[in-house]
Amino acid sequence: MKKRDPMKSDWIATAKTLNAALPYLQRYDGATVVIKLGGHAMGSDEGMESFARDVVFMQQTGVNPVIVHGGGPQINAMLERLDITSEFVRGKRVTDKATVEVVEMVLSGLINKKLVQAINAAGGDVVRAVGLSGKDANLMVCEQTDPSLGFVGTPVAFNPEFLRSLHAAEIIPVIAPIGAGRNGETFNVNGDTAAGAIAASLRADRLLLLTDVAGVRDAGGDVVTELSPDQILAMIDDGTIAGGMIPKVETALSAIESGVRAAVILDGRAANACLLELYTDHGAGSIIRNPR
Repeated sequence: MKKRDPMKSDWIATAKTLNAALPYLQRYDGATVVIKLGGHAMGSDEGMESFARDVVFMQQTGVNPVIVHGGGPQINAMLERLDITSEFVRGKRVTDKATVEVVEMVLSGLINKKLVQAINAAGGDVVRAVGLSGKDANLMVCEQTDPSLGFVGTPVAFNPEFLRSLHAAEIIPVIAPIGAGRNGETFNVNGDTAAGAIAASLRADRLLLLTDVAGVRDAGGDVVTELSPDQILAMIDDGTIAGGMIPKVETALSAIESGVRAAVILDGRAANACLLELYTDHGAGSIIRNPR
């Protein structure tokens, strides 16, 4: 009698999963997907390695990924180590000259290169990533957002052709949200804002905002899987969407208005979150798009 392989059922399940993913693999072939990885979503080396493998998989199946990362917790830790005290205006940190130097050091140095290294390690000799900030190739030129906040910038001009040239060379760009001023300034840019603006400049198919929450919740606390811009505005008006979720959904709305097909807010700490969103029926988190 032929001996049954106990692993056969696992192989069959894997084959079925790949078969079910085929329409989505075809759907996103050649698509540009901008992914914002929040600082809280980079909480462990294992999580970063898992994210890196997902990005490599996406690139190898025809997606053009652009990674924009944050680093708020890491910046706070470094400011504390250096005994640099921050001032706050209306609840927002004032980024003075000393602070912006630390921000650039942490984002463009420590975090950016760690993430690039993780993607390159996952990609072996096949996939390459390169670390950038908005100052490289005038990728993201900024104006001062509010003089009272110091060196905090709002993106006003972009160089999407530079990113397209990297994709043509099969290189994954990993971008720190540091912007260049027209007069030589260095500006700290909110990571979500930077990701949304870059996605808009590329007319990306998807903007994935990876954070530390499962998505947009309704009044009962349940995650809403699909929302229109009008529904988002109504939920802001009635207070259902509040606090730190407001700037995230505003980023999503702005990106959609500028030509991005859809934005998704999802939990970056969940295993394979990006793959679940792109390549499965149920997706992950909350997708925001115009009604079809």
